[in-house]
Amino acid sequence: MIFLKLGGSLITRKYQPMAVRKQTLERIAEEIAQFVQESPDEQLLLGHGSGSFGHPLAAQYGTHLGAASAEDWRGFAEVWRAAQTLNRMVMDALHGAGVAALCFPPSATVICTGGEIDSYAFDPLLEALESGLVGVVYGDVAFDLGQGACIVSTERVFAALALVLMPERVLFAGVDEGVYADYPGRTQLMESFGEVDLERIQLEGAEDTDVTGGMQDKVLHALALASLLPEADVRIFSGKPAGTILTALKGEALGTHVLGDDA
Repeated sequence: MIFLKLGGSLITRKYQPMAVRKQTLERIAEEIAQFVQESPDEQLLLGHGSGSFGHPLAAQYGTHLGAASAEDWRGFAEVWRAAQTLNRMVMDALHGAGVAALCFPPSATVICTGGEIDSYAFDPLLEALESGLVGVVYGDVAFDLGQGACIVSTERVFAALALVLMPERVLFAGVDEGVYADYPGRTQLMESFGEVDLERIQLEGAEDTDVTGGMQDKVLHALALASLLPEADVRIFSGKPAGTILTALKGEALGTHVLGDDA
């Protein structure tokens, strides 16, 4: 079992609202298709960020902070629509490349409390994976029992599914080559990264609008996953160069190796 996340900055133009990197997305879909064809017995759960589709609207309406008024709920629906629009493009690219993929939106499968996943109707996803389909999840809105609404990142979905699916590899593909000791300066790429490194490096949030916390949040969630799955290979790497998604899926050691507590 492999978890692969395609970062929003990788598949969208984050400074241009509602703009997808079409060629990049199609190339990645082809690489995923090749991997699936060559490794038919390997289960794959694909996730993707919301990039310039969901984040600007979520920030505009404050959806990540909750919902109460009619305007808040209108914003909730608008953010849902934007995230679903990008997901439709991802699914079209996958099916266009010949990948038998099925999507399970968090807005229809999870309930949260205080921004954290409280319950998850994941049985249909498990059936899809057992049937040889590629499962797809993505950053989405969700109903929240405490604050009305929230945003559920792909990292949170992965964490909720980690102990159910027990992936051997968890891959985070973005635009950065890995974790940098001086982000966003990007001059000191780290070969490995663990809890012990948190105090000695600079991890600012995000260079653009990201209501889920940007690089800092992603690194913290990767660390949490590495601790949950001490036997798994957890990596943050760049999916920009052609072929990197395929080689990462095949097991090549790319980017930064994220270490759990016991490493």
